[in-house]
Amino acid sequence: MSDSSVESFQPSTPPPTPPNTSPPASAVQAPRPVHLRKPAIALFVLGILILIGGIAKFIPGGPATGGAFAFWGVLLFALSFIRLPQPTAADEPPMSGVQKVLGIFYEPTRVFKNLRAHPHWLAALLVIGGVNALYFAAFTQRLTPEVIVNYTFDKLADSPIKPPADQMEAAKEQALQQAKQPIQRVQTAAKTFVGIFAFICFVAAICLLGVLAFGGRINFWQALAATLYAALPVAVISKLLSLVILYIKAPEDIHPILAQETLVTDNLGILFAPAEHPALFVLGSVIGVLSFYGLWLRAKGLANAGQKVSSSAAWGVSITLFVLALIFGMIFATLFSSFIS
Repeated sequence: MSDSSVESFQPSTPPPTPPNTSPPASAVQAPRPVHLRKPAIALFVLGILILIGGIAKFIPGGPATGGAFAFWGVLLFALSFIRLPQPTAADEPPMSGVQKVLGIFYEPTRVFKNLRAHPHWLAALLVIGGVNALYFAAFTQRLTPEVIVNYTFDKLADSPIKPPADQMEAAKEQALQQAKQPIQRVQTAAKTFVGIFAFICFVAAICLLGVLAFGGRINFWQALAATLYAALPVAVISKLLSLVILYIKAPEDIHPILAQETLVTDNLGILFAPAEHPALFVLGSVIGVLSFYGLWLRAKGLANAGQKVSSSAAWGVSITLFVLALIFGMIFATLFSSFIS
């Protein structure tokens, strides 16, 4: 038999790929929130204009406010390069801002699960910043700027960071003008939003790293939205109750520094004198209804807003943040006990 009679093996040719076939979902990269870049640029430009107006003595308090807004713009622009979570066909439609703000009080699990696919955070930031600005404005009006500023600088004179007398007198006068002038009070309220957003971004980054350390998986925007909405009920309840108490108590019975945060005493901090036992006062202050409510909400938010976050991982991250905040607060209170006495 000749070799030509032997059939040579020919591998089968795979069928051609249809021209319009889409790549698998796993190969498609999630989009970036490029819609944030226009407001980021607007904030940066506004901040630069306010900064220039402040340097030219045209806008009182302009340098600090302008710098804050410019920083906000830069931060927002940088965050716009972080990709959103990967969408799936099973995702529910996004809830409106009003639905999420109201729903976080009575159906938090549904809100956090919706944030997994649609991590929208603006409504929560507006509400938290709004109630903080409202309470601080009412607090300043009730106690008067003179009382708050004089008390603060009297305590500063007893602290380890006491500046020279001439510098402290100039800073006191500047702080008094900032608290009394309407335009600077508006700027203070505006800077509240910048401070809250920057702080929440920092906490969200820690939550992201914590979840990864515990073996979970969560997107930065999911962590940011979950952190903001977990903080919303505590902020609203605390500030609104404090607003009521503010007009019930006599102004002379209100602490000019401690009460700027809250007047609600739902914790064990009432058992300790801040001046005598500052560390125990901070420890008792975190053992309360609102503190544990916030701890539970943060754990539930991380567990439901992330793609793959177990309950133990969510609680581990939430408790770790709780302990870190407690340690930092105890150290600060010990070093600067004069401010809370």
